[in-house]
Amino acid sequence: MINNYNTIYKKQHYGLVGNHSAVKVCHWTKSQLLGKGACYKNTFYGINSHQCIQMTPALNQCTENCDFCWRFQGFDSMHINNEDDPEFILEESIKQHLKLISGFKGNPAVKKELFEEARHPRHMAISLTGEPTVYTRLGELIEAAARKGISTFVVTNGTLPMVLERLDPLPTQLYVTVAGPTKEIFNDVLHPATGNAWENFNRTLELLPSLDTRKVIRHTLVKDVNMPYYDEYEEMDRKADPDFIESKGYVHVGQSSERLQYENMPSHEMVMDFSNELAKRLGYTPYADRFESRVAMIAKDPDNARIDFDLEIQKTLNKVDKK
Repeated sequence: MINNYNTIYKKQHYGLVGNHSAVKVCHWTKSQLLGKGACYKNTFYGINSHQCIQMTPALNQCTENCDFCWRFQGFDSMHINNEDDPEFILEESIKQHLKLISGFKGNPAVKKELFEEARHPRHMAISLTGEPTVYTRLGELIEAAARKGISTFVVTNGTLPMVLERLDPLPTQLYVTVAGPTKEIFNDVLHPATGNAWENFNRTLELLPSLDTRKVIRHTLVKDVNMPYYDEYEEMDRKADPDFIESKGYVHVGQSSERLQYENMPSHEMVMDFSNELAKRLGYTPYADRFESRVAMIAKDPDNARIDFDLEIQKTLNKVDKK
């Protein structure tokens, strides 16, 4: 990879892939391997954290520079030059991930069965950093993952609705971050790189009901900055009509600590109050929460929250094969 940030990424234990992609082992992957807790996506959706790859196909490319983002923001472009082949990205991401977790094999606290399962990933969170919809072959990457029996969660900031309109196939689950309840807050907190980002973001919300996949709205909540604004969030959520809504409190770690204050972290109780109020307004059902992650989830249909991964992967392949 040719960029100016290799030293920083390597120091932060990123596994660099090709020209513009990377993986990083999540805290919860390590935690479940060590026989401790899995991440809240396990509680909400049934994800096995020890079988999950956290990656990005757009390491240095993003359309926003959010104040609450705790990752290193080495964003120097909104476009990717010399795009790598999606099959290459997938295979090398798996190799890098397995290399990064290889040290757990000799750890006496790690059960042999868990490590063996971890060597066969079943899920890929395309959410590490950057904006994944900048990668023009994202659909091919999702398809390649499905053909290897790997489900996909894509997290987008929603500023490129024209990409989501033609994304084929869609991921197993599509997240849209909704953290700017007004145009002023959107611009002040998310720092979009284009002048029409707010309009594009709202186009994404209008587009979501037509997308045939599982959809999640993610509210990243910053105390005294973008919450509660119940009326504004309710209007946005009604427009998007997602299957699930996650409300997650900002955590004062990483690079975000240079832009926000410790006092900007909402308590878990505040996150729960926000989530429950949205549930009441929207007619959703409070489903689950995780105190240590300051996150709560409400569902339009709680019976469909946890994923049958084999079924969802097969649905993706069926759609591809019918093209």
